Amino acid sequence: MAVDGAATTSVEAAAYRDAGWWADTTLSECIQHNASATPDKPAYVDFSLDSPDRVLTWVQFDTAATNLAVQLRDLGVGPGDQVAFWHGDSSPIHVLLVAIERCGAVAVGLGARAGIREAAQILRTAHPSLLVSDAGRRAQARKAAAEADPALRAVSLGDELRIDATVRPGAGPSLSPVGPDEPFLINSTSGTTGLPKCVVHTQNRWHYFHHKAVANGELTSDDVFLPVIPTPFGFGIWTSHTTPIQLGATTVRTERFNAAATCAAIERHRVTVLCCVSTQLMMIVADAAAREHDLSSLRIVFTGGEPLPYTQAAEFEELAGVTILQFYGSNETGMLSATTTKDSLHHRLRTAGRIVPEMQVRLFDGDRDVTETGRGQPVCRGPALSLGYLGGTDHDKLYTADGWMRMGDVCEVDDEGYLRLTGRTSDFILRGGKNISAVEVEEVVATHPAVAVAAAVAMPDPLFGERVCVYAELRDPTDSLDLPALVKHLLAQGMSKELLPERLEILDELPRSSGGKIAKGQLRERIRSTLEQS
Repeated sequence: MAVDGAATTSVEAAAYRDAGWWADTTLSECIQHNASATPDKPAYVDFSLDSPDRVLTWVQFDTAATNLAVQLRDLGVGPGDQVAFWHGDSSPIHVLLVAIERCGAVAVGLGARAGIREAAQILRTAHPSLLVSDAGRRAQARKAAAEADPALRAVSLGDELRIDATVRPGAGPSLSPVGPDEPFLINSTSGTTGLPKCVVHTQNRWHYFHHKAVANGELTSDDVFLPVIPTPFGFGIWTSHTTPIQLGATTVRTERFNAAATCAAIERHRVTVLCCVSTQLMMIVADAAAREHDLSSLRIVFTGGEPLPYTQAAEFEELAGVTILQFYGSNETGMLSATTTKDSLHHRLRTAGRIVPEMQVRLFDGDRDVTETGRGQPVCRGPALSLGYLGGTDHDKLYTADGWMRMGDVCEVDDEGYLRLTGRTSDFILRGGKNISAVEVEEVVATHPAVAVAAAVAMPDPLFGERVCVYAELRDPTDSLDLPALVKHLLAQGMSKELLPERLEILDELPRSSGGKIAKGQLRERIRSTLEQS
């Protein structure tokens, strides 16, 4: 497997192990331990509003993963192979991930919301020998496989493969699982702009992330997790797979994010840890279900991926009596900074937390180190890094000349080491020579009582080059909001006139990437097309 990244040196790897950040235990071994220690404890619960929940205990999970691994082996899957999966966010996806691991193969994750074009691109890049889908995506999977490689075989769980928790003596010893330092997962960038790139992961980078999350959120095996981020992506992997498995905790899954269903699942299963991107949290706050259901069991909300509007976040903390924790990082880099339960409300909701020392963060302006200024694009090197892009794609863009991994964001770091995301390099609107931060505009727009979710993008302008266009979802579809009313509210909030939006577009639902974030690339293209046609 060609990665061509900035490899961790043997000295660094030894130091990471000595510090306890990396380990020699695999996820497969953790599951075996959980199956022995707490065999009847629920590992995964598939929540449903319309039918009884499906429960998979730790011993059932362990047995089903081994049986599925044997089925994959019988289809020719062996060590070093790559197996793609395209499946909804339910317990079978976790059984499949472990089954692939136990075969010694590498899992290639396609987001549940991916389209055929995106899926085919990932398949062409990763070259898996098999594509496994759920029954609902069978036709799409076969079409994507045919577009990527006519020789690629597509099978489905429930058809050629099945989840079977029947104990079959002698099934496991013939398998050769992957090790903690070996590639175990290839997933993609979440595709907010353009086609995705494939990122290569080891288990140990997520082992490190797990330890930081446990410390920051004071997590235990008694916690009940509800992650509503698609599993193949970085945030989804550690919140639904690696951390619950390593803790031996119970995880509740919903097939597709819905604010009302999320609140109902929290109440029914006394969920203590909610994991969601900022947009999803804002949708929950805006939904009446957040006030109709008992959310008092919630203790921690992990959120990240996008800047968090302060007003709504503080509203949710007060409503649910919960502590919101943000972190900053990416699928490629892992965590660069994070908040903890010990941080103040201001630091938890206004910043992405303190820089993590072992991630050795520096700030760059192009190729120039500007760390001393406290503002720039972060670069890092440390135990949370991925192996980079498969095949060395965009190597020069991802790494500095001396091998540090880049972020595509602009951040500010204060004297106490707290990091604040200003925006992506592509997320600034250049109006008449002035850089306007879309993040700054969105935070104030989101304070309007009618707005559930907002996104600010650049729209082309012949005079100023670019102007500010705001797209918004409303809390109540029967509400109305026009630009003059929004501008009046923004001025009352103290927004500078030069930051005011000059166009407002109301959508029933803002487009999302496969990872659940706002797909701003689609919005920029939408406003460009609208202006061209007018």
